[in-house]
Amino acid sequence: KLIERREKFVSASPALPESLTDREGEVLRLLAAGLSNQEIAAKLVVSLSTIKTHVTRIYGKLDVTSRTQAIVRARELKII
Repeated sequence: KLIERREKFVSASPALPESLTDREGEVLRLLAAGLSNQEIAAKLVVSLSTIKTHVTRIYGKLDVTSRTQAIVRARELKII
């Protein structure tokens, strides 16, 4: 019974996504803080295109399609 309970718990837990890079984690934290892509680009001193690429990769790794979903998923996984 203990094994059955553990299996149910493990299967109910959200799957860990492919690891985010340090930079993707930083971008995700800034997204969660409410910054726009342009604001993130300025803060990290990179191009807007670079931030859009990071955001696209974050979405793919978290299997989401929006900023809100990415933030919720990251909190579920205790990434942020």
